[in-house]
Amino acid sequence: MGQVPSSPSSSSPREIKPTPAAGAVSACRRDLTLCLPDECLASVFAFLPASDRNSCSLVCRRWRSVDARSRNRLSLAARSEISAALPGLLGRFSSVSALSLKCSRKLVSIDDRTLGLIPARLGCLRKLKLKGCVDVSDEGLSAFSLLCPPRLHKVSFTSCGFGGRGVMSLLCNCPSLRELTLKRLRKLDAQNTPLSMDAYCDEEKLTEKKRSGNLQLERLCLKDLHNARIFIPLIRSCKSLKALIVCRSSGNWDRVLVDSLQSEPRPTKISEIQMENVQMGNPGLVAISASCPSLDILYLSRIMDCTDDGLSSIANSCRKLRKLHVDAWTRFGARSIGDDGVAVLGAKCLNLQELVLMGIPVKVNSLNALASNCSSLERMALCNTDSIGDVEMEFIATKFLALKKLCIKNCPISAKGIEAVVAGCPNLIKLKVKRCRGISLERVSRLEAQRTSLVISVDSGSMAVVEGEGLAADQEDGAVRGEDGGGTGRRRTAAAPASVDTSTGIRRSSTTNVICSSRGALLLKSKFGRTSSRGSGSSAHAAAR
Repeated sequence: MGQVPSSPSSSSPREIKPTPAAGAVSACRRDLTLCLPDECLASVFAFLPASDRNSCSLVCRRWRSVDARSRNRLSLAARSEISAALPGLLGRFSSVSALSLKCSRKLVSIDDRTLGLIPARLGCLRKLKLKGCVDVSDEGLSAFSLLCPPRLHKVSFTSCGFGGRGVMSLLCNCPSLRELTLKRLRKLDAQNTPLSMDAYCDEEKLTEKKRSGNLQLERLCLKDLHNARIFIPLIRSCKSLKALIVCRSSGNWDRVLVDSLQSEPRPTKISEIQMENVQMGNPGLVAISASCPSLDILYLSRIMDCTDDGLSSIANSCRKLRKLHVDAWTRFGARSIGDDGVAVLGAKCLNLQELVLMGIPVKVNSLNALASNCSSLERMALCNTDSIGDVEMEFIATKFLALKKLCIKNCPISAKGIEAVVAGCPNLIKLKVKRCRGISLERVSRLEAQRTSLVISVDSGSMAVVEGEGLAADQEDGAVRGEDGGGTGRRRTAAAPASVDTSTGIRRSSTTNVICSSRGALLLKSKFGRTSSRGSGSSAHAAAR
C-alpha cells in the first residue's frame, strides 16, 4: 500500500529552478547603505536603542566612525577595571556631551587619576554624572575642576567619596556651571564647615569670584543630605539661583530659608521651589513669600507644621504662581492646611494653571474661590480627603469650565459624581479616578460611549463588582472590598457572608483582605497562595501518615 507524497520532492529531476539575472545578483550583493550620506546614517542610529547601536558600530569601519562622531551620550560602568580602557573610549567618542559613570558602592570604582583624564579628552562635555564613585576624593575632584571643560553646564553627584572641598573647588573653577545636584554624600554630612567660598577657595579665586558676581548656579538640587545648615552660605552666594529642590534632607530648613533668602535686601530670582519630606513650617513659607515674588512653581510634599497662615502668605506675595502641589502631613494631630488657606489662594493667585491638593479638606467654599478667580486653571487633582463627595463633584462640573484634566484619588465619590463631571466641564479631555470604590465598569463604558472625546481612566481598585458582570477588580487583583463604601481605602473589615445589595446591585464579599493598590494586591495574593498551599500540603501529608 504505497503512499504518494502530497508535494513534489525537492530532488525531482522535473523541478525547474528559476535562474536570477546577473543584474539582480549584483543588486542583491550590493550594500545599499553605501548610498546614504553620513548624516542620514547618523539619524538612523539616533532612533536605535543603546544595545542595537553598539552592535551596529561593529559592522564596518564606516559605521563605527559615524557612530563615534554622532554619539552625544555615553554611559559607562565606573568600576576600577575600566580605568585602562577609558582613555581609548574617550578618544573614540570625543564628541560626547553627556557622560554618566555609575558604580556600585560595594565595588572598587574609578579613582582620582582616571577622573582627571576626562577634561582633556572631552572638550565638548556639558553634562557629567557620577554615581557610586566612592574612590574619588576631594583631591581628585579638585584636579578635575582645574582642567574643567569650558562648556560644563550640569553636574550630578550621588554616593561619591568626596565632600565640601571638592564641591566648592568645582564651583569656583567652573564658571559655566549652572545646575548642581548633590545626593547621599556621606562625607558632606559628616563635616561641620559651611559650603562657602571663604572656607574653601584660595584668596586669588575668592577675589576673582567676588569681582565676577559670585556663583552663577541657576538650579540647586539637594537630596538625602542630613546637615542642612552648611548650605546657608551656598544658597546665599548664588545670586542667579532660579530653582531650589530639597528632598528627604533632615535639619531645620526654616532657619536655612530665613538666613539664606532674607539676608539680602533685594528679592531673589527664584521661580521654582520644591520641598519634599523636610522639616519646614510657616517661617519657611513666610521667608519664601518675602524673598521670591517671581515664584512660578511651588511643590510642598509631606512637609511638617505648615498651616493656613503660611499658605496665605504665599498667596498674598507670590501672585505669579502657576503650579502648586501641596501634600499636607501633620504630626500628632497638629493643625495643618485647610479650606481657609485654599480659599485665600484662589482669591489671590489668579494665574494658577495646575493645582494638586493631597490630604487637604477642600470644601465648596474654597472650590468657589478657585472657580471664580482662577479662570486659567486647567489641571487639578484632589486626593486623600473625605470632604470631596458627589456634591463637590457636581459643583466642579458646573463651575470649572476651563478644566482639561481632573484627578480624584481616594475620595468617597460614587458613579453619580463621575456622571456629573462627564456631563459638565466642556473642555475636559481626561478624567482619572483612583481608589474611589463603588464605580462599576459598566457605567464607565457607558460614559465613555456618551462622550468619546473624553478619556476616563479608572484603576482596578475603584471598580465595584456588579451582579452579572464578568470582569471585576477584586477577581483580577485579589483585593476584596469590605462593606464600607467610603473612607480612605485602607480599612480592615471583619469577615461576613457574601450578600447582594438590592438597591445598588453590588455583591459583598465574605473574604477579608487589605484594601491596597493593584500591585500590592497581587503581591498579597501570591504570598497568601503560597501560605495556603503549604498548609494544605502539610495537612494532606499528615492525613496520609
